[in-house]
Amino acid sequence: MNCIIVDDEPLARKAIQLLVRDDERLELLGAFGDPSEALDFLRSRPVDLIFLDIRMPEMNGIELAKSIGRETLVIFTTAYAEYALDSYEVEAIDYLVKPVEALRFKKALEKALNYHQLLTSHVAGEGVESASSDFMYVKSDRRYFKIKFPEILFIEGLKDYVIVHTANHRIITRMNLRTVHGFLPADHFLRVNKSCIVNTEHIDSFDNNDIYIGKHEIPLGNAYREAVFARLMR
Repeated sequence: MNCIIVDDEPLARKAIQLLVRDDERLELLGAFGDPSEALDFLRSRPVDLIFLDIRMPEMNGIELAKSIGRETLVIFTTAYAEYALDSYEVEAIDYLVKPVEALRFKKALEKALNYHQLLTSHVAGEGVESASSDFMYVKSDRRYFKIKFPEILFIEGLKDYVIVHTANHRIITRMNLRTVHGFLPADHFLRVNKSCIVNTEHIDSFDNNDIYIGKHEIPLGNAYREAVFARLMR
């Protein structure tokens, strides 16, 4: 998978470069200190993944992410943890807080690689075909999958797709998160950020920033926090 780095701080840019070059699965196409130059590069050739700083002069990372093609995945890097949750408002794969630790980098990269493979090799279907009070049929890879609502852990929006996560499967289909939300039982499913709906029956714990379902850490969006707490604490 090819990638670029965009960060106005030379030392931070160098640190990500070293981590990228240590992983043979990544091909570094360029490292940019100026987001405008990075945007020009993105318009001239396809890029699979960007390691993108959030706080930069003239154009911040959130603005840049909104300007790029939907085929490009984004992992944000930031020295300011308070900006991290904003990254999910533009469907970022993950965020890394500086200084970036090698193990945390690897975790984010694995997630990006998995989604890249899923989106490029999967022949996705066209959404929910039918639904009842207990289950829905979802078309994916030319097949119809029966998904029982109690088995859903969470549903994630990614670019033009949704990914339904169960304990044993990930099923991807082409549709938006708002549409699939309309098929779900309202008493068990709750939207917790712009890109994610969780099954409240599977929540193990939560805090001010994240919801934990098994091994999954799901960020709690700032705009959703009050409603989520009201629902879960009632």
